[in-house]
Amino acid sequence: MDDEGGAAMTPEGLDWKFSQVFGERAAGEEVQEVDIISAIEFDKTGNHLATGDRGGRVVLFEKTDRVDHGVHRRVLEGMDCSSSRHPEFRYKTEFQSHEPEFDYLKSLEIEEKINKIRWCQTANSAMFLLSTNDKTIKFWKVQEKKIKQISNLNVEPSRPTSNGFISSSNVPTSFKACSANGGCIDNRLSCRSNNLSFLPGGITSLRLPMVTSHESSLLARCRRTYAHAHDYHINSISNNSDGETFISADDLRINLWNFEISSQSFNIVDVKPANMEDLTEVITSAEFHPSHCNMLAYSSSKGSIRLLDLRQSALCDTHSKLFEENEPPGSKSFFTDIISSISDIKFAKGGRYILSRDYMTLKLWDINMGSGPVATFQVHEHLRPKLCDLYENDSIFDKFECCLSGDGQRVATGSYSNTFRVFGCSEGSSEATTLEATKNPARRQIQTPPRFLRSPGNQSHGVNKREGSDYNSGGVDMNGNTFDLSTKLLHLAWHPNENSIACAASNSLYMYYA
Repeated sequence: MDDEGGAAMTPEGLDWKFSQVFGERAAGEEVQEVDIISAIEFDKTGNHLATGDRGGRVVLFEKTDRVDHGVHRRVLEGMDCSSSRHPEFRYKTEFQSHEPEFDYLKSLEIEEKINKIRWCQTANSAMFLLSTNDKTIKFWKVQEKKIKQISNLNVEPSRPTSNGFISSSNVPTSFKACSANGGCIDNRLSCRSNNLSFLPGGITSLRLPMVTSHESSLLARCRRTYAHAHDYHINSISNNSDGETFISADDLRINLWNFEISSQSFNIVDVKPANMEDLTEVITSAEFHPSHCNMLAYSSSKGSIRLLDLRQSALCDTHSKLFEENEPPGSKSFFTDIISSISDIKFAKGGRYILSRDYMTLKLWDINMGSGPVATFQVHEHLRPKLCDLYENDSIFDKFECCLSGDGQRVATGSYSNTFRVFGCSEGSSEATTLEATKNPARRQIQTPPRFLRSPGNQSHGVNKREGSDYNSGGVDMNGNTFDLSTKLLHLAWHPNENSIACAASNSLYMYYA
């Protein structure tokens, strides 16, 4: 895929290697539900990475300025020599973003689980990000603050003090003169109060306390809370390229917010019918165009993507473009609507292409073409014979995310058995790799690339038949490896500038580079 629309040379397949892992599980260790990662996001520079978990926490990582063998990057740049460097990250800070709540009007418990995280524009060395659970969006500012301490007090540490003065009750009685009525007068006091006293030497020996700065600490502060705008669970948030607004989407509505105004939002999409019995589809994901502030796209449970132009009308009841792939006649079944539901969409960096993920496939769409996807990548075709079992245990409703490389040449998505798939999407590319979220990612290697690229004139009918013969039924995948439906890799993100992928396997964050 070439973002500029011109011919691009076919890139070679990448050799993926393990980089690092955070929160690795020991053998037999039980994972706590609150520790399972539920969101991953790189910032635009790729220097910071954020994760959210089901316990409502947000953990931030920062890129270290180092290369392989511990050599400082700037040293190698000065020596004008190449190195096999790859991005490495270290823990930066964490904070509690959301707490469990209870909606008393609807008698509904609201989980603290983080659904989405989005980085915002930085300012004055401070980091800003949005995080959301099912109902409430929060705008966070994370900034380094120097810890200030008071030192050089003119008081001996062994003496109890009150507001920097020594209490007269601690002064020896030899310094006190007793009055006729039994009271004592402190001779060392030069002020009217008989409760406090200076040290020997009087006022001239008093030293004022000093405020000194010691080590710095990262402080996370919630700047604004955007609440009470969604009746249904929030599934998406997305920043606008104008830096002033963002959208939030639930099953039936998309709202437009201004960062500075938390008390109100503007409803721009409403698919709720007058009679809920007439409801046929819901919104599953929404995202702003990366450079055009007036354009956004949202996907539906019917497998369609709608492109909206905010300049056309205030309430975007009608779309400017519709992207969907019609099923061949006679191929519809009970599971067709379920497996065609799109769980995630992402714009490519240039904004011309949209990547979508449904249960079975990854699809790449050109916003200039409405005839169908320009590329389809088979991810779960080997599970087609087991759709009944997947429906019974609810695995068929799992929502896998997708991502694109910064250069737009590759796409990736997760699967079961803690594996993820990487496909080359440039014309003529045959790259298709299956990797496992372990320290040995290449343990599961794919033999036949289950993918399909087409030019605008080609038709995709019959492709699944050709590749369907390569998949085994039962509890094994196309390579004969057994798959585990209980271990699923739902969340992953691609570094914006380098071939590096961060993915979440339960409570562990794995990172790979090529």
